[in-house]
Amino acid sequence: MLIASLSVHEAAHAWAAYRLGDRTAEQLGRLSLNPAVHIDPIGTLLFPLIAIVTGLPLIGWAKPVPVDTRFLKHPKRDFALIAAAGPASNVVMAVVGAIVMAILPGVAPGDIAGRAVMTPLFQFLGMFVVVNVLLALFNMVPVPPLDGGNVLLGILPPAGARVIEQLRPYGFIILYALMLTGALSTLLGPVAYFVLTLLGVR
Repeated sequence: MLIASLSVHEAAHAWAAYRLGDRTAEQLGRLSLNPAVHIDPIGTLLFPLIAIVTGLPLIGWAKPVPVDTRFLKHPKRDFALIAAAGPASNVVMAVVGAIVMAILPGVAPGDIAGRAVMTPLFQFLGMFVVVNVLLALFNMVPVPPLDGGNVLLGILPPAGARVIEQLRPYGFIILYALMLTGALSTLLGPVAYFVLTLLGVR
């Protein structure tokens, strides 16, 4: 589920870049929903697996989609749109998952066979919605190299953009500091709860 969601996320970056004039990702085969072209063996497979097994707060990632701003008509604005396309795709997937859950028929109390089929399906869809909401929110944290940081680079004036760019080498340190101190869950938890409640999952 995570790999599929990340694949759509990265493909959305590539699609947005392609539509805005940069064919770099498309030429590298990244304009695809095939997980194989987006998977990073360590960030997409090893780290999430270790996190699941041990409970350690490890941050995973997929292969970043390359963007050559020289091919963009409005480099600053378009770079922000390309960065925002990934989290936007996760929001769309979460909404689709919630709609499917809402239109699925209920199960009669005595329908054991129906419950055996529908209960796992509802659980899967519920987790699908949760995963995509969390991916969207986490990626929009305004710290580079996350998408939120790249969106800020595109919308801030030059002085502000320079400050954000200077944070890039320390991005993962900042993220781990936010995670280990509980600041990240404090900031994102209420937003995630609100969005999931809005989608009917919580």
